[in-house]
Amino acid sequence: MTNDANSAPKPPFFPDDIQFWFEAKRAFGASSYGGSEFGEVLATVNRIIPGDFDSWYDAWNETADRVAAEATSQLSRGHRISARDGFLRASTYYRTSEFFLHGNPDDLRINTAYEKSIHAYKTCCALFDPAIQPIEIPYEHTTLPGYFHRVDNSARKRPLLIIHSGFDGSAEEVHMDGARAAVDRGYNVLAFDGPGQFGPLHREHLTFRPDWENVVTPVVDFALTLPEVDPEKIALMGISLGGYLAPRAAAFEKRISAVIANDGVYDYGVTNMGPVPPAQRAAAELAIRAKDAPEMDKGIALAMKNSPTAAWAMTHGMHAFGAPTPRAYVAATLDYHLRNGIAESISCPTLVCEAEDDMFFKGQPQQLYDHLTCPKTLMRFTASEGAGAHCQVGAHRMAFGRMYDWLDQTFGLNTPA
Repeated sequence: MTNDANSAPKPPFFPDDIQFWFEAKRAFGASSYGGSEFGEVLATVNRIIPGDFDSWYDAWNETADRVAAEATSQLSRGHRISARDGFLRASTYYRTSEFFLHGNPDDLRINTAYEKSIHAYKTCCALFDPAIQPIEIPYEHTTLPGYFHRVDNSARKRPLLIIHSGFDGSAEEVHMDGARAAVDRGYNVLAFDGPGQFGPLHREHLTFRPDWENVVTPVVDFALTLPEVDPEKIALMGISLGGYLAPRAAAFEKRISAVIANDGVYDYGVTNMGPVPPAQRAAAELAIRAKDAPEMDKGIALAMKNSPTAAWAMTHGMHAFGAPTPRAYVAATLDYHLRNGIAESISCPTLVCEAEDDMFFKGQPQQLYDHLTCPKTLMRFTASEGAGAHCQVGAHRMAFGRMYDWLDQTFGLNTPA
């Protein structure tokens, strides 16, 4: 069960709800690559009643509707760039609006916001030059949604960066969370959602699976059908929970030439067991997996009552993992780890990122780094430089600059003469 930080300075918005503040900061941070406007986010958060999920939805949806309407008008009058920028921001605001509604998966507002967000983003994609291409990647009995970001239309083979998010992100948010930063540096980018993530969860209620190599392998298969892809230079980046998923995939999918864990996660189950001492973990795991464990249920309920972050994580986790109860969700997370030689099986160069004030995975990047036997780098981001939040939210240009400098060096690109 996640604990909220008590020692950090009070944030300027939602000082008593760290989860509301983090999501507001995430929206502010999207401005680095055009996914929001500081003033629009500021005006929106000022309309929200702290801790009120309906108020959160109403404020963001209202902003999204206004921005989308203006973008539609701009497009009808031939102002393509203005419309492109507006649809990109509207997509962010629609996606943000439904963030806290997953405690009731039948809430009709969830799907409405999802569909509006996707429509806005795909409209935006067509207005880029070159256009961002929506794709569907064959996966088992269905497809996984994603986007192919090309550097240009030359069909030249270039290094490919595959990016996916984590527990609650989306392929559309990846636009700001690394895709356009990579395109700027000469990488083609394939962004996708796997099971449990935004598209598959909303479309078919596909839930997470721990054996992420069985998700990434079909994505690599698809990538290799694209003429613009250099098969010798395929990197994979996973964001947030993706900091477990991507390394897990790289341990088995050897066509991955480099991996970025942003931020690194060695054992997701540990992060959900909170303050359980290591000596008591085995007993706690037995209780978590038991058919009945009323004391454990009470403990989880108390953590949810006392912590907005724990409350949100449990409700969204039940939704995204297909778990009927909070304890069933925690039990499912126990299988998401890189123990038993999995981390040691990664052979490609690996970058592990660590945010100093990470409210979800503190300590996990170091554990992952310590277990790696491949060429490895630990990259720390600090609060004093404005990059201490989970996944460096609010400092994307600086953070991706450092990450992609590492990738350039790993692939031998942009080497001075």
